[in-house]
Amino acid sequence: MNDVTAADSFAFSPSELGFLRPVARNGYAWWYVDALSDDGAYGLTIIAFIGSVFSPYYAWARRRGRGDPFNHCTFNVALYGRDKRRWAMTERRLGSLQRTRDSIGIGRSAMKWDEADGLTIIVNERSTPWARPVRGSIKLKPEAIFNTAYRLDAAGKHLWRPIGPRSRVEVSLDAPDLNWAGHGYFDSNFGDEPLEAAFSTWDWSRTTYPDHTSVLYDSRDPAGGESRMSLRFRLDGTVETFDAARKVDLPKAFWRMPRATRAEHEGRVEVVQTLEDSPFYARSVLRRATPAGDVTGVHESLSMPRFTLPIVQAMLPFRMPRVLG
Repeated sequence: MNDVTAADSFAFSPSELGFLRPVARNGYAWWYVDALSDDGAYGLTIIAFIGSVFSPYYAWARRRGRGDPFNHCTFNVALYGRDKRRWAMTERRLGSLQRTRDSIGIGRSAMKWDEADGLTIIVNERSTPWARPVRGSIKLKPEAIFNTAYRLDAAGKHLWRPIGPRSRVEVSLDAPDLNWAGHGYFDSNFGDEPLEAAFSTWDWSRTTYPDHTSVLYDSRDPAGGESRMSLRFRLDGTVETFDAARKVDLPKAFWRMPRATRAEHEGRVEVVQTLEDSPFYARSVLRRATPAGDVTGVHESLSMPRFTLPIVQAMLPFRMPRVLG
């Protein structure tokens, strides 16, 4: 078991998010946002990908020796709650990508960063399978900005930077008509090789507490080696490690994806809602009992051996169309 420590981290510039960072052949970069509304009724996830790691087209291209990440860009938008659910993940070629020091645009959607004002996300997508519009804006304001990136693997080819692990989010969409505010999370990941080269499975979660956000990041490599992180990101900008040794197996959903987490306290940990349920990936809302009361957060489980199965690769284009523009 490898517990990640400060020796496995290094500094980024707090004013830059790496939008212009080089991306290796067969590699990837992504910028991830999730949020849950204060009333618990709604949620969202937005990910801008250069080298879409879950793309069957990118996987096929790598096998043919054509693994250009810039030819496989995606702006993924997932909305959750009541009758407002939408899913959009249209893959686009190089000509669709625009990058500056402070912004990334893919097709008609974009993320724009301002250190003082936070992140503005402009969404203009079509959902699958019914091609309904997903259009509007999201504002994310980190309550503290963190500039440390952590190595996720022994070779240091995969980096994770939790930029705004504790953030406030305001959602204003006109398609669907949706307005809410809640607590959110913002990070980025960079890799110099495909995910399956370094990871077999992982379980990740972020949980919002009154004075901090905790992140648990557990992974297993293809040889069976394990790594884990347990970090608290506090409002004063400090980070601390903590012990969360008790493993909690979570119930499987329709596709029988194994999912697990660790407990920070002795109380119960339960799945409130399964947001995404696929053959190789599950995203959930977790509720954790603490001495001070219940807290909630987002959890994900990933299986790369499942992702690489030919039958799964054949199914994915129905959720992830690819267009020329």
